Amino acid sequence: MMSETQLVEIDCLKVQQPIGNFYIGVIDYTELEFISMVDVRRLKNEKREVEEYIGIQRPLSEKREKEIGKYVNLIDATFPTSIILAIDAKYAIYDEKNKVLKIDRKSDVAKVLDGQHRIAGLNNCTLSGEKFQLNVTIFIDMELEDQALVFSTINKSHTKVNKSLTYDLYEFATTRSPQRTAHNIARALNQKEGSPFKDKLKILGVANDKEKETITQATFVEALIRYITKDKMLDRDAYKRDNIPEKYSVAENNKYFLRTMFLEERDSEIAQIVLNYFYAVENKWPNAWKEVETKMILNKSTGFLALMKFFRNAYQSFNKPNYVISKEEFSSLFERIDIDQTTFNRDVYVPGSSGQGLLYRELLEKSELSE
Repeated sequence: MMSETQLVEIDCLKVQQPIGNFYIGVIDYTELEFISMVDVRRLKNEKREVEEYIGIQRPLSEKREKEIGKYVNLIDATFPTSIILAIDAKYAIYDEKNKVLKIDRKSDVAKVLDGQHRIAGLNNCTLSGEKFQLNVTIFIDMELEDQALVFSTINKSHTKVNKSLTYDLYEFATTRSPQRTAHNIARALNQKEGSPFKDKLKILGVANDKEKETITQATFVEALIRYITKDKMLDRDAYKRDNIPEKYSVAENNKYFLRTMFLEERDSEIAQIVLNYFYAVENKWPNAWKEVETKMILNKSTGFLALMKFFRNAYQSFNKPNYVISKEEFSSLFERIDIDQTTFNRDVYVPGSSGQGLLYRELLEKSELSE
């Protein structure tokens, strides 16, 4: 029997579907945390009933929890999709007339079928004076078999979003951010006549010669952002709040060597530096960079990521911080590197991190630069 006191009351609509009735409502995140706390904690330490039933274990990811914990404090944080709960009838009753679901306010009431990481991440929410409500789907007295069916259907249906699509959407952003800057640079270099990247990037929605496209937009953007910021979402959030992102220390600026130019909104100069660097790469190894062959790696992710890692060493070797290094200066550096372009193949540089690491170390060694 339900308690006479300590109830969570949420506005709900009843929904009828083949599986049975359930309720769609709105609840404050603090209340949701409280009534589902035990179930979320259980994810970290042991199998839950549904998981035992279908023979799996899906532990809570601490990395994902931390990512969401940062996200919930951004100015435009949102969870538009429903969190799905199962609650025993002895803990809940629906007031049909007022369309209110009354739930016992106890920390072991709600079993979470979907949304565990969102709830765990909200533990880090520091909003003051702002509401963060969540839409929830609540099943009452749901059979374990049906819980397992819903659980498995949801997780089977999840489709990973293409990273390049995510970055492509920044074209429509009105607020400055590292993502938007890197996206705009990628598009500009892909379109510029004579650019080493002309039609080489896989830009979504652009009908280029697919045989020439060897590097994804996401690969390019993420490799560039790593030299602009240590936290792209916090920078974006600062701009959306009409603030300027934090300046880094001298040591940090050494790592994020494009940071100052970004904060000074010198995006065209950042683009020119990248352009000049890859002009030098193209000039040094023209066939390996331009020609698209199955076994060759220089103009694919293995070669590109190794070159982008070497980019910081190359730029800083001139000791001209926040200055546009010319293609002639970069070319003078590459002239010292004695690597035959015919060796840029999958047999020598295995695709993936090992091949990238090997090429990066050889670039350092043969250029006589320190890491």
